[in-house]
Amino acid sequence: MRHHRGEMLDTTQSDATRQQDEPRGCLFALSQPPLMIFLAVIGCLLLTAALHDLLWL
Repeated sequence: MRHHRGEMLDTTQSDATRQQDEPRGCLFALSQPPLMIFLAVIGCLLLTAALHDLLWL
Protein backbone atom coordinates (compact mmCIF):
# COMPACT_ATOMS: atom_id res chain seq x y z
CA MET A 1 0.00 0.00 0.00
CA ARG A 2 1.46 3.32 -1.03
CA HIS A 3 0.91 6.56 0.85
CA HIS A 4 0.85 9.75 -1.09
CA ARG A 5 2.18 12.99 0.33
CA GLY A 6 -1.32 14.52 0.37
CA GLU A 7 -2.60 11.76 2.68
CA MET A 8 -0.03 12.31 5.43
CA LEU A 9 -1.22 13.51 8.80
CA ASP A 10 -0.45 17.14 9.60
CA THR A 11 1.47 17.17 12.91
CA THR A 12 2.44 20.84 12.98
CA GLN A 13 1.25 22.81 15.99
CA SER A 14 -1.41 25.40 15.43
CA ASP A 15 -1.19 28.92 16.84
CA ALA A 16 -3.81 28.11 19.49
CA THR A 17 -1.75 25.30 21.04
CA ARG A 18 1.42 27.40 21.01
CA GLN A 19 -0.34 30.22 22.87
CA GLN A 20 -1.55 27.83 25.56
CA ASP A 21 2.01 26.70 26.31
CA GLU A 22 3.48 30.22 26.61
CA PRO A 23 1.86 31.54 29.84
CA ARG A 24 3.93 29.15 31.96
CA GLY A 25 6.37 31.30 33.87
CA CYS A 26 7.94 31.65 37.27
CA LEU A 27 4.95 30.37 39.24
CA PHE A 28 4.77 27.23 37.12
CA ALA A 29 8.49 26.60 37.69
CA LEU A 30 8.14 27.11 41.45
CA SER A 31 5.25 24.64 41.59
CA GLN A 32 7.52 21.75 40.61
CA PRO A 33 8.34 19.53 43.65
CA PRO A 34 12.04 18.86 42.86
CA LEU A 35 12.76 22.56 42.57
CA MET A 36 10.94 23.32 45.83
CA ILE A 37 12.86 20.56 47.66
CA PHE A 38 16.15 21.94 46.30
CA LEU A 39 15.27 25.50 47.36
CA ALA A 40 14.17 24.30 50.81
CA VAL A 41 17.49 22.48 51.34
CA ILE A 42 19.48 25.55 50.26
CA GLY A 43 17.35 27.75 52.53
CA CYS A 44 17.90 25.44 55.50
CA LEU A 45 21.64 25.43 54.88
CA LEU A 46 21.69 29.23 54.77
CA LEU A 47 19.59 29.45 57.92
CA THR A 48 21.86 26.98 59.73
CA ALA A 49 24.95 28.95 58.69
CA ALA A 50 23.39 32.24 59.80
CA LEU A 51 22.35 30.83 63.19
CA HIS A 52 25.79 29.31 63.66
CA ASP A 53 27.42 32.67 62.97
CA LEU A 54 25.06 34.55 65.28
CA LEU A 55 24.99 32.16 68.24
CA TRP A 56 28.26 30.27 68.35
CA LEU A 57 30.84 32.62 66.83
